[in-house]
Parts: sequence; structure tokens; C-alpha cells
Amino acid sequence: MSNEIRVRFAPSPTGYLHVGSLRTALYNYLYARKVGGKFILRIEDTDRTRYVDGAVENLLSTLEAMGLEFDEGPGEKGDFGPYFQSERTEIYNKYVKELLEKGKAYKCFCTSDDLNKMRDEQKAKGMDTKYNGHCRNLSKSEINEHLTNKDSFVIRLKIPQDGEITFFDVVREKVTFPWDMVDDQVLVKSDGFPTYHLANVVDDHLMGISHVIRGEEWLSSVPKHLFLYEAFGWKPPKMCHLPLLLNPDKSKLSKRQGDVAVEDFINKGYLSETLLNFVALLGWHAPDNEEFYTLPELEKAFSLKRINKSGSVFDVEKLNWMNGQYLRNTDLKIIGEYARTFFNKAGYNIPNEKHYLELVDIARNRINKLDEVTEFAKPFFSELNFSEEDKLILETESSQTLFKFWIKNIEEAPVLNEEIVNELLKRSAQELGIKGKNLYPPLRLALYGSEHGPELPTIMDILERGKVVDRFKNALK
Repeated sequence: MSNEIRVRFAPSPTGYLHVGSLRTALYNYLYARKVGGKFILRIEDTDRTRYVDGAVENLLSTLEAMGLEFDEGPGEKGDFGPYFQSERTEIYNKYVKELLEKGKAYKCFCTSDDLNKMRDEQKAKGMDTKYNGHCRNLSKSEINEHLTNKDSFVIRLKIPQDGEITFFDVVREKVTFPWDMVDDQVLVKSDGFPTYHLANVVDDHLMGISHVIRGEEWLSSVPKHLFLYEAFGWKPPKMCHLPLLLNPDKSKLSKRQGDVAVEDFINKGYLSETLLNFVALLGWHAPDNEEFYTLPELEKAFSLKRINKSGSVFDVEKLNWMNGQYLRNTDLKIIGEYARTFFNKAGYNIPNEKHYLELVDIARNRINKLDEVTEFAKPFFSELNFSEEDKLILETESSQTLFKFWIKNIEEAPVLNEEIVNELLKRSAQELGIKGKNLYPPLRLALYGSEHGPELPTIMDILERGKVVDRFKNALK
């Protein structure tokens, strides 16, 4: 296992999957597939105060919808489980005990009030807020007194107070932190559950993780993690911290400025293929500058060395454009299956599959998101409402003559198909002398509610004969 590439995606079940987390999962997945390694899913659920019911199920279903299959994790075979951190507390207890015995960690009995007072004093002096080390050097008798009184405590990491630490990051390259910028991190909370910092180091080691690929916000935690690796005598994995995703104003991407959950984008009609393609290019530049990739193509092209240092703007307009390209160029039956959810939600039912796909095909050439498809389809399912301006067009003498002509000929025709429609269009011009703007706009308006829209044979094919006649009759005075 020592030479095997093993990467992990380790989300916390605190809500829906963020698009930034999707990118982290994708990059881990792509790297594993590129080098023939293993992609592991681990649920970091030790913060019980932030645990959200259903979040794990949502996470698993979202990853499945995105096509990101993990090799080890919840519900999958794997030799390094359990893959829920809440089920691994006994493991962490063993290693915490070792840190205490080595003098690399200590019990801290400071109360919430103590910590709040300490922070207020530091802020008042213009200092950075961090733990001041009050309990670092308590005597055995002081510790025993607290324990005898059953005082609540946490366990903190005993970070060096002098010097600095330098490490290499795949994206950031050489990184240096002075130790006095690093806090004495809480490793075990008062409820007995470990924090992220302890659990992820222990699990990454025990699960044989070779590369830690995660968001840039964790870069400042690396000194704490490397200190833990050294304390345990373990070889640390390679570090790779991904650039931030940004709003257009260059602030960190957040819910305050729009959707950030993958599920929100799916519910708005963005394709999973689009989302994967789009987030792959947020922070990674392809060697050939292509814009469109399938997942297998990304697996071949991906490289950690081509990850950017600077943050990437989440450009919704670019996402809309890209999704529109996918809608227009993906197999029609696949788009039809995606769109069916939106038709069902709107209560629109087209029993004729040919007509349904015909309508989807028309719509996808005019929209960028599938949640727009039902608005485009609405005229086929709802009663048409005409404005006063529309009525002026419908009630002209030539329009009324046109509608009567079409009603009579459609009712007399054996069938209504494209050939018949085109023949009636030709006869309208020849026999009635009605052409151009006096022909097509009134017909479309009467049938579709707009002077502009799909071709007339298509409209009539989808509406079918009975509804076509009814709508023409409705357009008569």
C-alpha cells in the first residue's frame, strides 16, 4: 500500500453539497483515475452540533448523479473502515492518550467565559485572537484539582512558540508559517468528540492517504497537522490546496450572492455533465485549452500541476452558456429524460413520445436551463390569453377569413400532417391572397399565443387536430 496513490473526499454532513466541495471531490476523483489510484469517501461527522439529518443521503445521491464513484466508503467495500468518523472515536482516544503522554497535548479547563474575556482583551489591544496558553503549564496538582471538581475540559495541541515551519504544497509550492501565528488547536472537545484536526490526521494516516487535495481555506491548518504527524512519527501525505471559488466581486463564493448547493443547480435545470465540466475548469487549465470535456476525457487530461494559484470567479453567465451548448448537442432522448422531471412538476403530460421529444427539441434550441422548458411549453397546455394588441391582429378581416378557411379545410381533410399544413399555407396565399405578415403571425398567434415561435407544422403536430380546430374557432370573433 505504501506506493499506492490514495486520495479522499471528506465532507461534513452539515447541509447540501457546495459547488466548491463538488470541485474538491472531482479533483480527487480525477487524480485517482488518472494515476490508477483509489478514491475514498469519508464522512467527517464528529461535530454533532452541526449535523443535519439527510445530509449524508443527499451527499451520496449527488455524487452518484455526478458519476463520481468512490472505491471505498460508506456502503462500499474497504479495508480501512468504518468510514464515518463518529464510529471511530475509540481509535482517536488511543492517539490522544499518546499525545498527552508525550507532552504534545494538554488538558485545558478554560470556560467559555474565560475564552470570551481573553478574546475581548486581545481585540482591545489590536491583537489576533487565539488561545493564550493559560493551561499549557498547569501542575499535576492543579490538573487533579480540576478533575476532582469534575470541571469540563478540552484537549489542546501544544504548538511550539518559537521559530517557523516550512512545507511544500503542490499548488502553493514553498509555504512558511511562523509558529506564533499558529493556535494551540483543540483536538478533543468537551463532549469527547475529536475535532477535524485530530481525526483527519489520524484517519489519513490509517487509511494510507498519499495526497490531501482540499480547499485553500485549510492551508493555515497544515502546520498543526504536520506537527501531529511529527509527534506520532508518521510520514505526512503530499499537500495540495485548491484556489478559492469567488463571486464576481472577488469575494468568497457564498449563499449570500446566489446558489451554491449542487442540488440548487440541478433543480434549476443544469445538467450534471455541465456542472462537472464547468467546475473542472474553475482552478484548472487544460493543456489544449478546450472548453468541453466528458468525464472520461477529464480523467485523461487532468493534472495537479495545472491547478491555478489564484482564485476562480464562478461566472453564472458562462455556466448558462455552457449548459445551453450541452442542451443543444446532447442526444435528444437524454435531454428528454432530464426534462421529464420539469414537465411532471408542472403537471404537463404528453402521452405521445414523438410529440414530447419534438417539443423538447424545439425548446432546447431556445433555452439555457431546463427549468425554462415548461414556460416555453406552456402555450401547448394552457388556455391562451390575448392582449388588446393581439386581438387587433386576430380580428382583422383577413385573419378572420384565414381562420375560417383553415377550420373548414382541416375538418374536411382525412388527416392533419406536415404535408397538409404546407399545402394549406400555399392555398391560403393562392386562393385568399393572404401572404407574409398577414399569414404566419395570425396563425401562430391563434395557435401558440405569440407571433413568433415554432414552425406551424410542428405546432399543429404537437397540438393535434382537435385542439388546432378549437383554437382557430376561439380566435374567431
